[in-house]
Amino acid sequence: MEKFGRSQPVKRVEDIRFLTGKGRYVDDIAPVGSLRAVFLRSPVAHADIRLIDVTAARAAPGVHAVLTVEDLDAAGLARSMDTTVVTNLDGTKGADPERPFLARGRVRFVGEAVACVVADTVAQARDAAELIEVEYADLPVVVDPVPGGPAIHAEAPGNLAFDWGQGDRAGVEAAIARAAHVVTLRVVDNRIIVASMEPRGAWAEWTDGRLHLCVNGQGVWGPKSALARVYGLEAAQVRVTNPDVGGGFGMKGMTYPEYYVLPQAARLTGRPVHWMSDRTEAMLTDNAGRDLVSDCTLAFDADHRITAYKVESVCNLGAYNSEYAQPIQTELFAKVLMGTYEVQTVWLGVKGVFTNTTQVDAYRGAGRPEAIFALERTVEHAAHTLGLDPWALRRKNFIPSAKFPYRSATGELYDVGDFHKVLARAEGLADRGGFAARRAASAAQGRLRGMGLCYYIESILGDPSEGATVEFCDDGTVNLYVGTQSNGQGHETVYARFLADQTGIPMEAIRVVQGDSDRIARGGGTGGSRSVTTQSNATLAAVSKIVTSYAPFLAAEFGVAEADLSFDDERFRLKGRNEAPTVMEAAALARTRGRADLLRIEARAKLPGRSYPNGAHVAEVEIDPETGVMRLDRYTVVDDFGNLINPMLAEGQVHGGVAQGVGQAVTEQVVHDRESGQLLTASFMDYALPRADDLPMIAFDTVPVPSTANPMGMKGCGEAGTVGALAAVANAVADAVRVRGVSHVDMPFTPLRLWAALNDVRMAAE
Repeated sequence: MEKFGRSQPVKRVEDIRFLTGKGRYVDDIAPVGSLRAVFLRSPVAHADIRLIDVTAARAAPGVHAVLTVEDLDAAGLARSMDTTVVTNLDGTKGADPERPFLARGRVRFVGEAVACVVADTVAQARDAAELIEVEYADLPVVVDPVPGGPAIHAEAPGNLAFDWGQGDRAGVEAAIARAAHVVTLRVVDNRIIVASMEPRGAWAEWTDGRLHLCVNGQGVWGPKSALARVYGLEAAQVRVTNPDVGGGFGMKGMTYPEYYVLPQAARLTGRPVHWMSDRTEAMLTDNAGRDLVSDCTLAFDADHRITAYKVESVCNLGAYNSEYAQPIQTELFAKVLMGTYEVQTVWLGVKGVFTNTTQVDAYRGAGRPEAIFALERTVEHAAHTLGLDPWALRRKNFIPSAKFPYRSATGELYDVGDFHKVLARAEGLADRGGFAARRAASAAQGRLRGMGLCYYIESILGDPSEGATVEFCDDGTVNLYVGTQSNGQGHETVYARFLADQTGIPMEAIRVVQGDSDRIARGGGTGGSRSVTTQSNATLAAVSKIVTSYAPFLAAEFGVAEADLSFDDERFRLKGRNEAPTVMEAAALARTRGRADLLRIEARAKLPGRSYPNGAHVAEVEIDPETGVMRLDRYTVVDDFGNLINPMLAEGQVHGGVAQGVGQAVTEQVVHDRESGQLLTASFMDYALPRADDLPMIAFDTVPVPSTANPMGMKGCGEAGTVGALAAVANAVADAVRVRGVSHVDMPFTPLRLWAALNDVRMAAE
């Protein structure tokens, strides 16, 4: 253990590799001699394909293959990608239309892959793709997620993919009918493009009948299983690897059509085939996030306690079901439907609609940011509608700390929580007491200032089980094999540090091995803020197994009773003896004795329950009413993440999450042309990611209430920043414009949108 003990900030060890250009990304490590693939994509949003003529393309210079869906069918591949559907209110399953790997007879969104061209170079493949003749017969286009309109899939009449609900619908309606106060609000959660720093890419190769797909994803075992199904292979015949990944955010957590086409191209040509998306291609084809409208209703008694909550949502699925799309705005939204409030009478009804747009799936938080945004906007709106202090209204309705563990209305078991304590710390850190003076100073300069609060809670998702293997190598180093997958979160640092803390193995001697289905037999990948909590739990199990495995060996070696041997996280202690071997020394001894069984220790562990990180975000904005320009002036976060391994990395995760939430709230907006379905925001000239000057310094603190759902007392933190940011910024904007008579503005809060809202009210008053 290092000098200052555990839970200390440690700089990321992987950053040296990344910052010096030594990262190993998909585009860097394709096999020498790989062919390059380019996908011909539909230029129209909805059309029947009358003709595809690839004759000229196949004869073009450098071309090795041109694939259409007919070629995939002839090769015997399965016809459709994997999807997950929900159960409708009437007991039927949600619509599950075929999603082909290449368009089959019809295209349903701009960017849908129609053919794949494989050539010696990207330039040759692009030139050949332009020679493909495709005749399209245009069909009516549906962009807005409104049930009804021209059919996109025969399996979904009126384009309604599902009609889902959870809760006590009758009880909610009865509570609303007898309530002393009822407040409603329509909340629009705008669609965003994920725009990861590294676009999607992959390459495929076949060796001795085995398929290897290298892809920049969020785990290898899901794609491995899917590829085995599609190609009719045994699991042992498929290897999937994830190298370094430059950002995933949920968008890279599922498979895409390209990952199924590349292996067939490689099999057909007998060469590795490599594809890398460019930025506009990514914007057209990467799964988008959010895109739903929620009508929210809160019922209150005479004492302003919430008695019921109802949400009716309509969500946009895009043209097809993506892998996890249907559960995102239904089952995952429901997990934190009532947030931190003590209310048992709730209803969530959701309709999912197909449109002629890119698919929508998981984006940082996956359903929980959407739920908290809707709830916290409505609570804030209710407070002002009823003439109440929004902080006091929240406090009145918080689940009391004495009532934990608490079973929520939608079945989640919140193990611990002290929301009052966290909020009190946030109130001080954000200097709420000084806000009135800051508002007055802004007003003196002709500007509007607002403060917004969001108190969030989220539910950690994903497989609660995970595995870890500790391997002692001949060179005196240690391999730690993990089942999760870093997308830039700093796993190499945090996992090595945790193992070092638990065993005394020097951190610099530990290598974290991830993302290879041949080297790691099973794992849950990364998503849902599961990684550190589940992986550390598995590492603890591996450490325990190391101790129990080495105990009889060391007892025999040193001639002591096994009961007289103990381990104190640094050394094995032998009662009555001066010797105290470290784990590394014990492993070296085992090697000299030929005990190979002690040099590779494997363990799996399952968390007994979920953890529920929570916290308060406080945003402060200033708006120039003459121009509509909004400046995010102050931002404060106080989180309850339980115990932390590395506070520096946790804070970095929060900063990144806040930036993504602020981006959606302030600058990001996907726009399609309603007549043609064309994406009008398909480059960074048109799609505005937040820049450095859009964000203030973020004040950050933690008030840990250790979780009882895992032995480390941890709570996942990877998505928390985004979960809280949307409503915090939106509530701050609403607070700022309220003095001018504007009661609600939808995201994103662009200058034009704010200026128009303020001027519409002014002109109406005149």
